[in-house]
Amino acid sequence: MKILGISGSLRRDSHNGELLRAAAMQLPPGVELELWEGLKAVPPYDADEEALPRPLAVRELDAAIRDADAVLISTPEYNHSVPGQLKNALDWISRPLAQSPLRNKPVAVIGASTGLFGAVWAQAEVRKVATAMGANVVDRELPVGQAPDAFTEDGRLADDELELVLADLLAELVGAGRDVLAEAA
Repeated sequence: MKILGISGSLRRDSHNGELLRAAAMQLPPGVELELWEGLKAVPPYDADEEALPRPLAVRELDAAIRDADAVLISTPEYNHSVPGQLKNALDWISRPLAQSPLRNKPVAVIGASTGLFGAVWAQAEVRKVATAMGANVVDRELPVGQAPDAFTEDGRLADDELELVLADLLAELVGAGRDVLAEAA
């Protein structure tokens, strides 16, 4: 089973990329997390450019989502909401809605921020957008606040309680992904 990890941050050493790597360490045998790192290349959404051929970065994101059994999005929070580039990418792949690669796809949203609240508002917004796109959204959050101090040297979450919440959230996402695979078989 393959989970596609998407960080909503463009920063090379982002806390949300680190959070995705921490999640990858918790996945059960037989489940892999593939990081998609093309967010920066996605151009601004423009309905005039929606017709085929779509921009290369959009086609690559679409294909990566379709190739995955589930999607894990890790988002920072900018001004109490979703980073513009992540929202832009979601807008692109929502068109046309009936053909969105997220339609019926299991999706979970987690987040890390330098503040105390761990991007909870941004996570709620991304879950709302993914739900509107027809995704099968895990209705849970993982708020990792004060992210510069939230990880151990080996890349795990320093807070044991957060580690457990992450494990439970991933178990739910993996279960939903396996259900989809079983239905397709």
